[in-house]
Amino acid sequence: MNAIEEARQVLSVEISAMKSTADGLDERFAHAMDLLHSRNGKIIVSGIGKSGLIAQKMAATFSSTGTPAVFMHAADAIHGDLGIVAPEDVVIVLSHSGETEETLSIIPALRRIGAKVIALVGNGRGRLAQLADAVVTVAAPKEADHLNLAPTASAVAALAIGDAMAALLSKWRGFRPEDFALYHPGGQLGRRLLLHVKDLMHGVEVTPCVHADANFDAIVEAMTRHVPGAGALGAVLVVEQDKLLGIITDGDMRRSMAQMRSEIFGKCAGDLMTRNPISIQPEAKAEEALRLMEDRPSQIRELPVIDGGKRVLGLIRLHDLLQIGFSARAAD
Repeated sequence: MNAIEEARQVLSVEISAMKSTADGLDERFAHAMDLLHSRNGKIIVSGIGKSGLIAQKMAATFSSTGTPAVFMHAADAIHGDLGIVAPEDVVIVLSHSGETEETLSIIPALRRIGAKVIALVGNGRGRLAQLADAVVTVAAPKEADHLNLAPTASAVAALAIGDAMAALLSKWRGFRPEDFALYHPGGQLGRRLLLHVKDLMHGVEVTPCVHADANFDAIVEAMTRHVPGAGALGAVLVVEQDKLLGIITDGDMRRSMAQMRSEIFGKCAGDLMTRNPISIQPEAKAEEALRLMEDRPSQIRELPVIDGGKRVLGLIRLHDLLQIGFSARAAD
């Protein structure tokens, strides 16, 4: 037995089913999409058995890409779950044979409610297809298992059709990355697009700040000051009347000590600071802060946060972004 070759044969059968389904799309699919796009209600996806599992995934994909959708188990529907259906809804019913009694039994009730029905079937001449308002056919000449019985290739093709429906609706409705992030706040895209600098920054009340005439000891004390929950922030802001003049980072201190040796002990903050440093405003997205720190010849780890008048509001670090899952190149 060659496991790799046999697995490739299984995948080939499933790929063939998806290609046959894609090649077989016609005006009936366009009509189904018109129904989905034109109705003002939600999408309800229903099925039983393996078709029910595919229906659950379809509903989840619709919802996550901007089209409200729910799954309704066909067997539970006839025992009360039909209450979720409203007149403006579209119900997509999955049944490979098109003859499954549980799915057929809900059609009369859906008609009385006023919802439209799309049949997603393998048998375009079955009873479910005849009763539906629109029909989409899955073309799976054979299943992928050795008995040609288990819903494998047909299930994959049905799933792909569901993805196509969801993708088209998402595009037609102008779904944006920001919208996707809103529905996925726990993912990295959600964090990138929803979080702002003000959500992650360390406020001015805990950010180490010194005046330009602060001596070396005062700079070191500020640099090593412990911030609860964050430790030492790794930078000191140099301010005058609450306005940002410059920044001194750990890296600045190391480089200055290497260059100046013992002379550094007589220097003040104004001598050691980087003047007019790159800064960011609190309303900016966290992703912009990451880009400002990374996309430059010499990467940085800390950004002062200021308002429109250059008044210091705090500090955000590369470490703060990494902690919540942002990825970054090594910065100096």
